[in-house]
Amino acid sequence: MLNHLNHAAYFPLMETLRCDYYLPLLGTTDPRRIDVIIAEATCRYLAPVEYGATLLGEVAPARPLGRTSFALLYRFTVDGTATVSARGRTVIVAYDYARGAKRELAAERRTALERDAVDPAAEGW
Repeated sequence: MLNHLNHAAYFPLMETLRCDYYLPLLGTTDPRRIDVIIAEATCRYLAPVEYGATLLGEVAPARPLGRTSFALLYRFTVDGTATVSARGRTVIVAYDYARGAKRELAAERRTALERDAVDPAAEGW
């Protein structure tokens, strides 16, 4: 309506990126198998995205990882440019849904997250 992408549109995009990244770490495509819960979600809006533009989204875990939690960083750029339109961050907690309580990160998940982790300062955080 205002010829730009609404700020709220970034959170569903971050959810899609999060699932596309995390589900393969679980070895499944079934979102009912997710063993984490979101504790915090933030987004910094850096540049408007005009109607009809294509966004490219990236996601990576942030260093350091906690014992029971980790952060994912998101970066959105306008396709064909170096323009970063937004940066997002979610804090994710390993969660046992049957017990209704947090738990330690599974060792195999921690290994994969550490392999892919980036320095938040280098990512603009």
